[in-house]
Amino acid sequence: MSVIDVQEKPPFSLGALWRDKKARAIIMQILAVIGVLLFFGWLVNNTVKNIENLGVSVGFDFLWNTASYDINQTLIDYKATDTHFKAGVVGLLNTLLVAFCGVILATILGFTAGVARLSNNFVLSRLMQVYVEAVRNVPVLLQILLWYGIIIHSFPRVKAAVPLMEGVIVTNRGLFLPQPLPQDGFGWVWIAFFVALIAAYMFRRYAKKVLDATGKQLPVLLASLTLIVVLPVITYYIMGSPLGVSTPELKGFNYVGGFAIKPEFLALWLALSIYTGAFIAEIVRAGILAVSHGQSEAAHALGIRPNLTMRLVVIPQALRVIIPPLISQYLNLTKNSSLAIAIGYMDLVATLGGITLNQSGRALEVMLIILSVYLFISLSISFLMNIYNERVKLVER
Repeated sequence: MSVIDVQEKPPFSLGALWRDKKARAIIMQILAVIGVLLFFGWLVNNTVKNIENLGVSVGFDFLWNTASYDINQTLIDYKATDTHFKAGVVGLLNTLLVAFCGVILATILGFTAGVARLSNNFVLSRLMQVYVEAVRNVPVLLQILLWYGIIIHSFPRVKAAVPLMEGVIVTNRGLFLPQPLPQDGFGWVWIAFFVALIAAYMFRRYAKKVLDATGKQLPVLLASLTLIVVLPVITYYIMGSPLGVSTPELKGFNYVGGFAIKPEFLALWLALSIYTGAFIAEIVRAGILAVSHGQSEAAHALGIRPNLTMRLVVIPQALRVIIPPLISQYLNLTKNSSLAIAIGYMDLVATLGGITLNQSGRALEVMLIILSVYLFISLSISFLMNIYNERVKLVER
């Protein structure tokens, strides 16, 4: 019989654990996290004690006090007798509005300018180069002030304004447009619109299967636009045109009725979009150049038209390079919207961080709210864009 010697494990010791490279790395990370948390805990505790020693109370009860100030642009009903909390919500919605509109316009400008910079047309490519180099090398705050000055001083005054078309008036107090007023039965039009969106999405998936199986290119864009436009229009007329219109009318010193886009919003939207679009243009150009030229040559050899080559071959491969830095530009645009206070656009910083802070004197609480809100918005944008990035990146074998 053979005897098998069984080695006993050495007893546990901190020294052996510290000598293990992987265990030592984990311990160092845990200690670093504990140290950071302790530092911030001490910092907050010390700040609260110092504020209380000055006789200033700490808390968020001020949010339920009466705001007592007006806001010139609101997406929800708001009165000066409402609370600071509601004023903050109005400011937050204004921030989200300019960020959303800015991202859309900046993306369109950036992709257009980025592709145009690679054009064989000498004049077009040089014009885009001038746009990119001129805009991105001037501080965005100066551009916001410039656009605000152009709108205020170059657009006609209310009394001298001439309608561009019926119900559309451009003045230095804003752009006045007709406002649709939905009536009974208009809900069916919305239902038809969403049904058309679902149908367009299903047709797009079907067209992709046909393309993969047979190589036949179906008119996805034309069919989708037809569905999205025609189906709601037919439903609209079937329901008896359940939509009224409020047009702006000059009464006294300003226009009333309709829908008004304030000059502060216009200036901020244009400045942020044009500024961010210049950076996106360079990102798009770099992404397209990162795609091997052989891909385009192969597509041309197969008889694919240049516009389809760019849309179906080059851009899908370039997105893996474009999306990561594009996320940063979206975040920058959202955070740069806080400069709106310079021209009086009532965003989150101007409402809570401006008037509410001055009235309440709660600087610590107000800044914590604003920082937390911007952090949440930024993390949400990053989360959604990273999901999209996962979907478009190349799948490796």
